[in-house]
Formats: sequence, C-alpha cells, structure tokens
Amino acid sequence: MKYQMWINGKDVDAADGSTFKNMNPATGELLWEIPAATKEDVELAIDSAKEGQKEWYAVPLYKKIEIFDKFRELLAEHRQELAEVMSKEGGKLLGDALGEIDILGYIFRCYGEGARNLNGIAIPTGIEPRVENDVIYTRFEPLGVVACIVPFNYPAELFAHKVAPALIMGNSVVVKPASDTPTSAILFAKLLVEAGVTPTAVQVVTGSGEKIGDWITESSKIDAISLTGSTAVGRHIMGKAASHVAHVFLELGGNDPLIILDDADLDEAVAATIGGRISNAGQTCCATKRILVQNSVKEAYTVKLIEAVKALKYGDPMDPATNMGPTINERTAKKAKEDIEFTISEGAKLLLGGEIHGCFVEPTILTDITRDMEIAKDREVFGPVMPIIGFDTLDEAVEISNQSQYGLQAGIMTKDIKAAIQAANKLECGCVVIGTCGNYRCAHQAFG
Repeated sequence: MKYQMWINGKDVDAADGSTFKNMNPATGELLWEIPAATKEDVELAIDSAKEGQKEWYAVPLYKKIEIFDKFRELLAEHRQELAEVMSKEGGKLLGDALGEIDILGYIFRCYGEGARNLNGIAIPTGIEPRVENDVIYTRFEPLGVVACIVPFNYPAELFAHKVAPALIMGNSVVVKPASDTPTSAILFAKLLVEAGVTPTAVQVVTGSGEKIGDWITESSKIDAISLTGSTAVGRHIMGKAASHVAHVFLELGGNDPLIILDDADLDEAVAATIGGRISNAGQTCCATKRILVQNSVKEAYTVKLIEAVKALKYGDPMDPATNMGPTINERTAKKAKEDIEFTISEGAKLLLGGEIHGCFVEPTILTDITRDMEIAKDREVFGPVMPIIGFDTLDEAVEISNQSQYGLQAGIMTKDIKAAIQAANKLECGCVVIGTCGNYRCAHQAFG
C-alpha cells in the first residue's frame, strides 16, 4: 500500500522524492514509506489552500452541513479499515481506535449543529445619540487558512477538533499530522473530499514536524494555527506566529492530579486510576499523572492498585484481550524509563514495573513521593507511570495540585459533594471532574 500527501487536490509525493519510514511500534515492522515534504511542497499546499478557501467559503452553510453528514456516513463505511491503520501505526488498542473513529464523526456532527445555531449580535437602535437611527450588527466570517498540527496520541479525535470547526465556518485547512501517525490524516482528508469538500480546501503535508512546523508558522499566508503538543513546541510556534500576528490556539502539556479522599470507594478509585493512566499507554495530555491519596487509606489503596495492575495484559493492540499497547516509539519509552529512574534517585520507592521492552513500558507504580519531587510538580511523564503522593487534608491536596505550572484537568473522588465542589473551585485548572479521574472530555465542553 502506498500513501501520498494530499496537496492541491491531488495525491503527490515529495517534490524531491524523499520519504520516511512509518513503523508499527508494537512489532517493529515497517508499514509504509511516507513522503517527507519539502519547503516547496508546503508552500504549494498553503497557496492552494488560500485559493481553495474562496471556493469553499462560497458553499452555503446548509450544504456544508450536508457534506459533514456525508463524511460521517463514509467514516461508518470505512470504520474498520481506518481503525486498523490507527492501531498499526500508533499502537492504539483496536477497540479504542474504533471508538475514536466514532468520536471523530460525532465531533463533526456537533460542529455542524453548532454552526447552524451561531447567531450574530444586533446592537439595539437608538443606543446613543450619534447612531440613533443606525442598524448595527455583527456577522461571522472565516479567518482564512488554518494550520492544523495534529499529535500522534489522538490522531482522529484531534483531527476533528481542529479541522471540523475550521471547515464549517468556511476556512481551508493545511493539516500536519504527527510523523508517527500520518496515514489516518491522509485518509480522513480524502474522505472529506469524497463527501464534497472543495478538494483544495483540505491539504495534508507529512514529514519532519520541526521543519514543516516552522515553514507553516512563518508563512504570512497562514491566518491561524491550532496545535496540540508539548509546552516547549507551543512556545516555539507562538513565537514564530507572532511575526505575522496569526491567531494561535494551543493545547499543551499537563501533569493532572487525581485526588482520592478517605471516604472514596477504593475499588472505584483504583478503576479510575487505571482508566486515567493506562489508557493509550499513558500518552494523554489530560491523563492522571499525579495520584494524591489521603494518608489514612493510602496503604489500602496501594495494595488494591498493585493487584489490579498485575492483572493487566499488555501486548498486541490488535488483540481484544490486550489492556495496554506500546508507547508511540522507543524514544518515548526510553524517556519514560529516564523519568522513572530520576524519580527513584530523588527518593521514590519502586513497587511495580519500571522496565521497558522496545516501545512497551511496564505499568509502573511509585510511592514515597514527596511534594518537592519533580514528578509532583512539573515532570510530565508520557507513559503508564503512577506516582502515589500522600496528603492529610484536602487543603494540602489542593496545594500540591496547584504547585505545578500545568493546569489542564483534575479529578476528585469523595462522597462529600460539598467538599469536592469547594476544592474544585480552588484547583487551578481548566476542568475538574468529580467522581472519577480528569481523563475526561465531552465534545461540547471548552477544552484546549
């Protein structure tokens, strides 16, 4: 199978014929050779998107919504093959990949419905003497060309959150998928075109994120940039975009806490911990990355967590019996191993796991974590690593949670709803989930 970039309404190779290898992280096998875009390719994609935007903008909104509906039908028809591609190139459990395809379609539906109800604002006539007979109203118009930089960990869901709102409002998009998971974005783009989107309103360029990211963000023809990625990359992109004052939308790192009080159901707390940390091999921005447990139940919780983690099966993501697949590549696995070893060097105790096998990171439990350790503050571990931090009072748990520079999401587990809401009001993060972990996202909620 050969996959090419989608530029100027065509399947194309890189201008100089260069490629890079798309590997299966679970098996180490070569899947496909993917084009490595040159600057010439990127400039062509941007120019083509600029022209395509004019044609796509002219399509009435109701027809855009019909095209989104057709796209969802095509997703359903190709659901299995799309999920298999995502599982092979990203190491995502096949069941999770199937679910993410469904979410992709639902997000397109949500943005279509939202656009239908996006009303302008009229200013009352006679509001001030100078304009008493004037009619003043607003209307929403597209920004122009939107660069969508999509990460590896949720290549379908985050494609949708970037591309759907841009397209439904009449923008064109230049999509840059992660180099580890480029293929699904190519397939999604071609299905959009098959559904009726103007072929040049969607472009997909593949290759080096460092090079292409700079070429895109430095271009004065790019009107907006949407990035999900690391904080360091976000800062870099924002700096580049400032040179031509492009709109920038960023969703960056997180070191999200799960606070477990002593009245919580410990079996439910363990299930929430595993769901929040093992899912996607721990490679989620809003995954539970710090586990704060009230000291009075810390030992009992830890025993239950060890038992539950030992029962997990990690391995082939295409096997329905597998609970956890690999990290995206060996570099990520090695970085998780470094984080584990560093935390142990600071005084943490290793209770379970701690080793890596190729791209697989053993589910790891660390205890004796103190609030002054890096992992309790700003060391974001992108892997299935569970550091347990004890606390005595809820105020102390809130203090520990807030000492991080990050503030994405959080979870609180307690039967005392009043205490949970009061703590939620004090937590410095975008979303607090009461009753489970913060690894939670509704398509309708504000996020990123």
